[in-house]
Amino acid sequence: MAISTEQIKELRDATGAGVLDCRKALEQSGGDFKKAVDHLREKGLAKAAQRAERQASQGMVELYSHGNGRVGVMVEVNCETDFVARSERFRQFAHEIALQIAAAAPRYIKGEDIPEDVLEHERQIARARALQEGKPESVVGKIVEGRLEAFKNEACLLRQPYIRDESLTVEKLLHEILVATGENVVIRRFARWELGESTAA
Repeated sequence: MAISTEQIKELRDATGAGVLDCRKALEQSGGDFKKAVDHLREKGLAKAAQRAERQASQGMVELYSHGNGRVGVMVEVNCETDFVARSERFRQFAHEIALQIAAAAPRYIKGEDIPEDVLEHERQIARARALQEGKPESVVGKIVEGRLEAFKNEACLLRQPYIRDESLTVEKLLHEILVATGENVVIRRFARWELGESTAA
């Protein structure tokens, strides 16, 4: 089937992929926009994995204040070149990450950042709860692991559903910016403060 220029433009606007990649994705998906987006995302994940090894020392620190100053966020997002750091797409991504942190209150960036003592504490809570609910000992282990995964999904920024589109995780959003910029992009660190919260938290 013939692929129109409008279809290519629409797909390019949605994914940031190149014209030829968009045309090929549309041809392979028979003109199905959603399938073409999925195809480009999958292709992008492979490229993103290669880029993740490259040094990212440029970027920006995004500051965001929410709810008339009730929540404040500071996040450092890095990329490889100053050119990308100054681009509107990159700056928008950094802002979206700050919004995500303000709204979803993650505690860590990725699962590997969670200290072992925190994981052990969560395991004990999950185990005690499962036993209290009268679950048989034979299934308690699986229940504990399931609840531990749910804790990681909630506590880790990259594993959280993106606040604007819950069909995406923040990690998938990160892969999209890697594909769009052609550079390694890293969410380096963040801090989130909420008015009146305990400093021990």
